[in-house]
Amino acid sequence: MHQDIDIILEGCKNGDKRSQMQMYDKYSQGMFNIAMRYLNNTEDAKDAMQEGFLKAFKHIRTYQPEYSFGAWLKRIIINHCIDVIKQKRLSFTEIESEHITIADDDSWEFDSSITKNDILSAIHQLPEKYRIVVNLYLLEGFDHEEISQVLSIPRKTSRTQLKRGKEKLRLLLKEAYDEARY
Repeated sequence: MHQDIDIILEGCKNGDKRSQMQMYDKYSQGMFNIAMRYLNNTEDAKDAMQEGFLKAFKHIRTYQPEYSFGAWLKRIIINHCIDVIKQKRLSFTEIESEHITIADDDSWEFDSSITKNDILSAIHQLPEKYRIVVNLYLLEGFDHEEISQVLSIPRKTSRTQLKRGKEKLRLLLKEAYDEARY
């Protein structure tokens, strides 16, 4: 299977439209799902996914096989989604650090009866500024330094948005869990 990807990838590097279509078919659904996590709108997510593929094919010669093609493409899609959000002028509020203490609580433990889909659904309900940071941190594995660079926000703002997003997420999951018990 890895060999097939290498052949398709080589075709993409040579500008072969059929190879590009095969790569698109292989990765489009996954990349659309990623775009939806950030943009929360079907049409915007489709546009971002397609633009991401166009960027990837345009710059495919810069791809280095130290990462999988899927991981490389995912990074392009996420960065494009963040560009779309920035264009919409979403403002990440900068918090005065002297008035707030941020606990380094990396615990993401939930009741064992809460499913992955429950968590993803709750993340989907978060306000955009929290949802993006939670997605980048929890689902994509970015650290606060990477989040601050990608979103052009201070690291403290990333930590604050994550903390607040996590609190809202816990409340949403608690409400869903409590409702399911009755």
